[in-house]
Amino acid sequence: MTAESAMMPFPIRLKTPIRLDPVLLTIVMTLILGGLIVLASASISIADNASNDPFFYVSRQAFAALLGAGAGFACLFIPMRFWFNTGPLMLLFAFILLIVVLVPGVGHTANGSTRWIRLGFINLQASDPARLCLMIYLAGYLVRQNKSVREQFTGSLKPIIVLVLAGALLVIEPDLGAAIVLIATAFAMMFIAGARFRDFFVFAGLASIMAGVLVVTKDYRLDRFMGFMDPWADPFDKGFQLTQSLIAIGRGEWFGVGLGDGVQKLFYLPDAHTDFVFAVFAEEFGLLGTFLLIALFSALLWRVFRLGLRAANAERFFEAYLAIGIGTWLGLQAFINIGVNMGLLPTKGLTLPLVSYGRSSMIVAMFSIGILLRIHHELQTNARPLNKRRSPKRASR
Repeated sequence: MTAESAMMPFPIRLKTPIRLDPVLLTIVMTLILGGLIVLASASISIADNASNDPFFYVSRQAFAALLGAGAGFACLFIPMRFWFNTGPLMLLFAFILLIVVLVPGVGHTANGSTRWIRLGFINLQASDPARLCLMIYLAGYLVRQNKSVREQFTGSLKPIIVLVLAGALLVIEPDLGAAIVLIATAFAMMFIAGARFRDFFVFAGLASIMAGVLVVTKDYRLDRFMGFMDPWADPFDKGFQLTQSLIAIGRGEWFGVGLGDGVQKLFYLPDAHTDFVFAVFAEEFGLLGTFLLIALFSALLWRVFRLGLRAANAERFFEAYLAIGIGTWLGLQAFINIGVNMGLLPTKGLTLPLVSYGRSSMIVAMFSIGILLRIHHELQTNARPLNKRRSPKRASR
């Protein structure tokens, strides 16, 4: 690209053809297509009962996947310099989303939480695009202020204040799970950028204490925690969802009962097509299938983190931090969702990325994958680094 077109979001032409990462693309497409199949099985009964259309949810999810693919394709033509330069605007947009969703009459409330903004054909979960915008801002900040982050307390304090404010808005919705994922992702990015261990552990410790306080100060959160500790103590109330999930996973045994033959999704397991789609998958595909699904997510994380390492070695630190952030977000959310389904973690209301029903989650995930593919393209074509500062030792390992 020419110097003029490098600042444009959509260059008129490219000097070199787009170079995709075939491995990353294959993993993502496998998860999406497999997820649509599992979603069709998990949602067919509830969809038929609610709308007389057994494919109501899967058709909407497929449409969201197409929208996300289009958005991801557009990202292939947006230089990373554009995201680097618009970091402050991304921060502003993130806070606008998190504030607007709390405005009465604008935010849509469901199950006691106000997390969605109605956009006609889709309910946008504000935390999904806001999280990506905050990661873009933070990656740029860690490049611009890297020396301060590595050497001064105030260097780490400034982004922490931003994250605390964003996390507070998420907790007000309430969406504690999204707040935890955001804070943990940001900590991973700061750690890779070379934040001092002392500062890192102080902030991590304070965040853990705050999370504990938030759990014990709200009865419904405490009930979820206690139900997670011993779901069989109250299997028809506090532990109902988890016990039904464990029954589904146990019924799958080694090879599963077969696609479409699961019974827990038939009005026994709540949220079978969203938060607990993994339990339906485990019931129908068994232990072997769950190993395969976990292997796919592991391969996805390996590929994304490998991309981040390549970017760091090429002194493209903005791309490195952003790739690490996206990988941490996808991996952590998948880990939490699977852990909740298996009774290893309290219920958090987080979807399984690229698999569970959640249209805004799907679109933002595909958009993020498009950014990763753009990073791969620029590394392959040896595009000029955004910033030539010395790499922090931790990021270059």
